[in-house]
Amino acid sequence: MKVLITDKINETAKQIVDEAAEGVILPTMSEDELCSVIGEYDALMVRSQTKVTAKVIEAGKNLKIIGRAGVGVDNIDLEAATSHGIIVVNSPDGNTNAAAEHTVALMLAMSRNIAKAANSTKQGLWERSKFTGHEVFGKTLGIIGFGKIGHHVAQTAKALGMKILVSDPYTTKEVVEKFGAKYVESLDELWGECDYITVHVPKTKETLHMINKDTIAKMKKGVRLINCARGGIIDEAALAEALESGQVAQAAVDVFETEPDIANSPLVKTTGDILLTPHLGASTEEAQLKVAEDVAQQIRDVLLGGSARSAVNIPSLKPDKLEPVKDYMQLAQNIGELAMQMSQGSLKGVYVTVKGNLADLDVSPLETAVLKGVFSSFMNSVNFVNAPIIAKAKGIDVATTKSNTTTDYTGSITLKLVTDKETNTVSGALIAADMPRIVKINGYNTSIEPEKHMILVPHENRPAMVAKVATVLGDKDINITRMNVAQNRSQSDNISMMIINTGSEVSGKTLNEIAGIDGIEGAKYINLSA
Repeated sequence: MKVLITDKINETAKQIVDEAAEGVILPTMSEDELCSVIGEYDALMVRSQTKVTAKVIEAGKNLKIIGRAGVGVDNIDLEAATSHGIIVVNSPDGNTNAAAEHTVALMLAMSRNIAKAANSTKQGLWERSKFTGHEVFGKTLGIIGFGKIGHHVAQTAKALGMKILVSDPYTTKEVVEKFGAKYVESLDELWGECDYITVHVPKTKETLHMINKDTIAKMKKGVRLINCARGGIIDEAALAEALESGQVAQAAVDVFETEPDIANSPLVKTTGDILLTPHLGASTEEAQLKVAEDVAQQIRDVLLGGSARSAVNIPSLKPDKLEPVKDYMQLAQNIGELAMQMSQGSLKGVYVTVKGNLADLDVSPLETAVLKGVFSSFMNSVNFVNAPIIAKAKGIDVATTKSNTTTDYTGSITLKLVTDKETNTVSGALIAADMPRIVKINGYNTSIEPEKHMILVPHENRPAMVAKVATVLGDKDINITRMNVAQNRSQSDNISMMIINTGSEVSGKTLNEIAGIDGIEGAKYINLSA
């Protein structure tokens, strides 16, 4: 077997994979160049430079595993890899220290004008007064995302005498307060309180342009921003404008929306006070050694017939467990997605109940599928392997109960999802082979097929309510593919819920317009996996 190692990965990786195969080190290649050679390799190991596209994966006829020497796997087409049965692994912890240290280094260098002062002094100038800086001691640092990197940044900032505010809906208030920081439930509580703000979240549809023109306007004038997470979390044009107006005093950015082609980035062109580095967060000798060793060991183990510690895409479900419940797997995942996207607050518990013929089966795969749906609603790279691990790491209570209570369906799944703010319950069932249905949402009886785009609209029972909602959607050229008006027998007959499947995504602006209709009690968009 052969393993292709590229992107200037530490040569220790070759020594490790050589225990199972022949390691070959080649320079970073274009898509076409990689396609021309990948067919002869059983494994591929990359950093962030190589784009492992669907075309590359298609050409990799012998590929068994792809390793990303780092955390993010945005440069690897996970869907294509999964469909071809290729394991994708990463090193989630190897660069934690490096990324955290770079964040703090940028914060201090920005505050003390280190780069500009160094450049001036190298020119033989002595401009002390020009580069008067700012102390971080006593200042308030807002940390968005309190995972391993965010936590490490907080530890260092605390040692520097900074006050810490934390925003992370998936970290509990108790954890943050035990650390010695202040927990804020919403970002709106954070914006105006901070002298410095740093982000440590993955790039998702929820975090894309999280920091934008509107949110920057809510910040304290003269705030200082740091981004060593992912390009795109901060709207580059909005940041450039805010730097030039003085709303943001300084910024330090290590990641960009269009790496490595950053020549046209507004952050490169701005006249504002900004410190830029070329994605150096994980670029330390120690971090590169750690991630190289970690991923190389996983590739070696898989090629020798073992398992991977940090697989991000392949389910480790045994066929004898999966086969009896396979028809319910997608439904279970959709129930998890729906319940999570309905919910607000920090997740506390996931409680699954199965009835009917499912009560006689091993339903552990269904519990895993529910967890995958729950976590994939707000995290990247969640799969059947890591979903239970995530639940355990986050301290979330998970339990599955089998009930012999009679049901109208052959088998049904009910999820009760508990947060620190509310409890939501969703039930699903197969009404026939290949006919999954959502049959109850918080007591509202329904029977609607789970589809990619859905909206939930609680409303008073008045004439023309459905027509008014349909008119808003029609005006936005959004097609209604299915619709059900659900009743809640335990509540007043005056309240119902429209459950609408749409042919496309429904924007927040459209939801607000629907919610503004007299008699409508809100509208929520739900995005389900296929």
